[in-house]
Amino acid sequence: MRTVGLIVEYNPFHNGHQYHLRESVKIAQADAVVAVMSGHFLQRGEPAVMDKWARTEAALRGGCDLVLELPVAYATQAAEWFAYGAVSILEAAGVVDAFCFGTESGEIEVLHEAAKLVAHEPPAFQDLLREALENGSSYPSAYSSAIATYLASVGRTDAAGFPFAQPNHTLGLHYLIALERIGGRMLPYTIRREKSEYGQTTVTDSAIASATAIRKLLLEGGELEASRTLVPAGTFDVMRREWSSGRSPVSWANFVQQLLHAAVTHTPEQLAGYREMTEGLEYRLLQALPRLAHTGFEPLLDVLKTKRYTRTKLQRSLLSILLHHKKEDFTPEKLASGVQYIRVLGFTSKGRELLRRMKKEAKLPVLLSAARAPVESRYLELDTQASAVYMLGQPGHESAAAMYRDFTDRPVIIG
Repeated sequence: MRTVGLIVEYNPFHNGHQYHLRESVKIAQADAVVAVMSGHFLQRGEPAVMDKWARTEAALRGGCDLVLELPVAYATQAAEWFAYGAVSILEAAGVVDAFCFGTESGEIEVLHEAAKLVAHEPPAFQDLLREALENGSSYPSAYSSAIATYLASVGRTDAAGFPFAQPNHTLGLHYLIALERIGGRMLPYTIRREKSEYGQTTVTDSAIASATAIRKLLLEGGELEASRTLVPAGTFDVMRREWSSGRSPVSWANFVQQLLHAAVTHTPEQLAGYREMTEGLEYRLLQALPRLAHTGFEPLLDVLKTKRYTRTKLQRSLLSILLHHKKEDFTPEKLASGVQYIRVLGFTSKGRELLRRMKKEAKLPVLLSAARAPVESRYLELDTQASAVYMLGQPGHESAAAMYRDFTDRPVIIG
């Protein structure tokens, strides 16, 4: 059985995701789909609109056969470590032959060549990156600029005008860099993103919209029915159930009191010990906290946001406080050591076959429940803690039983 891997958040699983899944199966000539999916908190430093088990069910109903969890230690990171964690899991599963990601251009050759040349960061590339950062560029912008300049310097002038800075190109490049760094055997593919742009906030097509636009529709409009044409029937059924139960939709607004308590009980020096808290942000945050107490999360971001502190940077910083993510747990050395387990969130009948193979071929322990983990892992502890925090943000579901679902819930099974 030939298998293609996808790296996803599915927040929520929509028609564009289903298109990507089907095209990935075609281009890789695959018989089954394995998805590595972020858990309760996501790359841009925000909570998922539905919990990971509901999103897993939607993914399985949408065509995935096996859903594995990307640990929160990697899921909430910028592109480099997000990609490294996800690609490492797909490779370690031992049953994934290829993986496919979406890009703005649908072209992989330049990205693949760039990844091979800069994966181990040659000194000349490091110098270009350092120079761009010293000139005031943000890290993503500096990285993209340094790559284009470096490729031109080694004779790849055809790459000089390639838009490395576009979000999906950036992420795709880091997937390929990760594959080079771990010496992976999977074949990489890309397909062109259709109709909606990454992060687009408005619905401009009756069938395909970005996840950002759909979340905005759900969170601001509050009309679940308005999303019916934008998501597969399976996703809509899951959302309707979660909405009617009161468990969704979840946003940063659900965590204001937790964040406020976590922040005000820390000194500036203590706050500075959290991941993503840099350049004096701890002082700016403490000065702005009264606004959080009176007006909510979005106004707090408005006060904190500057050219230096982007929205994503701020959300990741605040999330590190909410989840108690200390810098000492996220050093490059610890992240580079890789994941220590593969957590299964759900599977179909085909997925069950893949799990049987994984028992023999996986390079890491395969977990069906955190309660049966054969390894002691700080990152698994962070996962279970993140689940407990997320459950506290679901109105009416703050019970101890909900907080410990990582230990009590079995994987979601469809078919």
